[in-house]
Amino acid sequence: MRHGKKINKLSRKAGHRKSMLANMACSLIEHKRINTTVAKAKALQQFIEPLVTKAKTDDTHNRRVVFSYIKQKEAVTELFREVAQKVGDRPGGYTRIIKLGNRLGDNADMAMIEFVDFNEIYNVAKKEAKKNTRRGKKKATDEVAVETPSEAGTNE
Repeated sequence: MRHGKKINKLSRKAGHRKSMLANMACSLIEHKRINTTVAKAKALQQFIEPLVTKAKTDDTHNRRVVFSYIKQKEAVTELFREVAQKVGDRPGGYTRIIKLGNRLGDNADMAMIEFVDFNEIYNVAKKEAKKNTRRGKKKATDEVAVETPSEAGTNE
């Protein structure tokens, strides 16, 4: 039984799984979105979210903790500079998984995992959305048209 077992082993041994997730995290930090299978995307989401939370406070201890998971110095630097700056006010949920369909070769479920704050197209559409109401608004042109004939009568 799998009671209380949160880690998806992905049919790999521990060393292979840790290095694969570290490499996928480096690619995600570098490119801001990657395409992978749904199972790997979910495992990567659990792997990278605590690292982004640690990157929000930039001190030596947190850099060393993140570097123990991700072995690439450039990726750690970019995580602490660019990514942490964009997600500084967000309390969590730094990544989004979008399912893409099935892969042609082996029919595996594919997904795209991306950082939420780095998708400018999706975020701009959310900000520009207006609230549509069915109520009629007061029109300034009707009020002006009503006042104009009365003023014309008094001037004559």
